[in-house]
Amino acid sequence: MLLFAALCAAPLSFARERWTGEERLDMAARVRSALIESWSAYKAHAWGFDELRPVTRTGRNWHEQSLLITPVDALDALLLVGANAEADEARKIVVETLSFDRDITVKNFEITIRILGGLLSAYEMTGDERLLRLADDLGTRLLPVFESPTGMPYMYVNLKTGKTSGAKSNPAEIGTLFLEFGTLSRHTNKPVYYDKAKRALVELYNRRSKLGLVGEEIDVESGAWVSTASHVGGGIDSYYEYLVKGWLLFGDQECRTMARESLRALNRHLAENAPTGLWYGQVDMHSGRRTAPEFGALHAFLPAVLVLDGDLTRARRLQDSCFRMWNVAGIEPEVLDYRTMKIVHAGYPLRPEIMESAYMLYTATKDPRYLDMGKTFFDALVRHCRAGGGYTTMKNVVTKEQGDLMPSYFLAETLKYLYLLYAPPGKLDVNDVVFNTEAHPFRRRH
Repeated sequence: MLLFAALCAAPLSFARERWTGEERLDMAARVRSALIESWSAYKAHAWGFDELRPVTRTGRNWHEQSLLITPVDALDALLLVGANAEADEARKIVVETLSFDRDITVKNFEITIRILGGLLSAYEMTGDERLLRLADDLGTRLLPVFESPTGMPYMYVNLKTGKTSGAKSNPAEIGTLFLEFGTLSRHTNKPVYYDKAKRALVELYNRRSKLGLVGEEIDVESGAWVSTASHVGGGIDSYYEYLVKGWLLFGDQECRTMARESLRALNRHLAENAPTGLWYGQVDMHSGRRTAPEFGALHAFLPAVLVLDGDLTRARRLQDSCFRMWNVAGIEPEVLDYRTMKIVHAGYPLRPEIMESAYMLYTATKDPRYLDMGKTFFDALVRHCRAGGGYTTMKNVVTKEQGDLMPSYFLAETLKYLYLLYAPPGKLDVNDVVFNTEAHPFRRRH
């Protein structure tokens, strides 16, 4: 009860009023070392596999054969921090051994954001045409997912046969393809990539409710909603992100209109001013009836999107709420009941969204509180998630029990956003790029 009262009543406090250049460089160096340490652990114990299990020091593949998910996903992060030898190792194994001519069924969304996005951003950073050829080959093999009656993609596709499956999908997996396929279209001069992904986004938007909301699950063949739960968490989150970013990356005015209408609906129907702060909960997409006061690690992407939309007031307030969530157990839980501040799901799979929002808010405001937040996040990662061979997920943030997996996005997103928060000027200008939902930067060229 005392903790709850304190979280409700006390303003957030931060350690310092300003950061010196030396202090920022020191933090950037610490994060860079963690990235290189994580890559070295992958190289030592899981080379050639998709991901590392750092506790048991073994490799893990997503499918029967490896798609080198960690090397592809981490490549642009290694380039960005100037880890040139490690980046060369990653690029070499990718361009010399990665093949998509494999009889395996993959999840289109994950392969698009991690592998297609990673290949394209690395191509833009290096100019290595071999990376673009791999991306084009992969894009061609993924295109059959769009051949549903509605144009919204199936969830799965076989990379060799093109056979699709998974008609019941969700807004995130339908709407989070446009940046990658649009960028591939730009570099290959093949309009089909842009057009298919853009149509999927529009078809989903056109099926929003009268309140302007989307649900949690939809049938891509019939276009009928299977679940009408509406929120900004997993399964929906990055749909809203890509409406905003599609406008910013491509200058797509239709995306701008869809984004503005959608965010207006979120602010009207999902936002809740609770005693513990501003939150975005769950409602029924048709009635607006509130069904759950839950917010979690995946929801924490929203302050960054609000920044991109120019809504700094809401972005600041929501990030303060996210920081309260982090501090309930000293590291954020997967899901929290924001009215009682009790943890609903206690895992922490090394998620990056709260770091992304801190980075975007700092770039927009230069407020040192976000540098303080970043230090809190990083110190907790080192304290609770560091394992004998890298960094690992947590099964329970209350008991601090560790899991045994270092997801590729820990290198691609979590450490990248923390590094950029403290990086010296000139490393990357946020006005020149748009990050996909896996933190792969694409150059803006309208």
